[in-house]
Amino acid sequence: MANHFPPPCSPTTLDLASLRAHLLDLLCTDAYQEGDFQLSSGQRSTYYLNSKPVTLHPWGAVAVARLLLPLIGSTAAGVAGLTLGADPLVSAVSVVGTYEGRSLAALIVRKEPKGHGTQAYIEGPSLPPGSSLVVLEDVVTTGKSALQAVERLRAAGYQVTAILALVDRDQGGPQLYHQSGLGFQALFQILEIQSRWQELKKL
Repeated sequence: MANHFPPPCSPTTLDLASLRAHLLDLLCTDAYQEGDFQLSSGQRSTYYLNSKPVTLHPWGAVAVARLLLPLIGSTAAGVAGLTLGADPLVSAVSVVGTYEGRSLAALIVRKEPKGHGTQAYIEGPSLPPGSSLVVLEDVVTTGKSALQAVERLRAAGYQVTAILALVDRDQGGPQLYHQSGLGFQALFQILEIQSRWQELKKL
């Protein structure tokens, strides 16, 4: 399978449909692999998707941010996510958003409280109580990681309206979010990635 990174086009000017198509190929060539893997949820899987080679590359970061931004409501004051998978998404969306006239604070939620100083769970600008936030996640499996971020943010006095993901593995995450009163959207479903991966293998 040929490596497509980075595509010979700019992620800042490409139309969103073309941008999504290029990003799908990048996830197939640089993030997806098959084998025997243990996931962070403890489950075993015949495939693994590590989005970081894509989301930590400047092309991929801009592409993901441009595709996520239209899904974030105008009332959102910021985006947040649980470290580590969400870190590049949160940062990219906040920065790229400024070029589209959006002002979205970036908040990172720790898995454990900071071991010194304020011992805070949440890093980033302080927002007014009740501020509306959207939680970002790279790959959703059971959904518990992003929900942990939601709980920390709500405990800090923020309102979380929705969760947005790069990839949904279709293993129960959306159902968990809906039960918690949260909206959910993913840019890609795992079956779409697997189908395109098979196509690219033949090229």
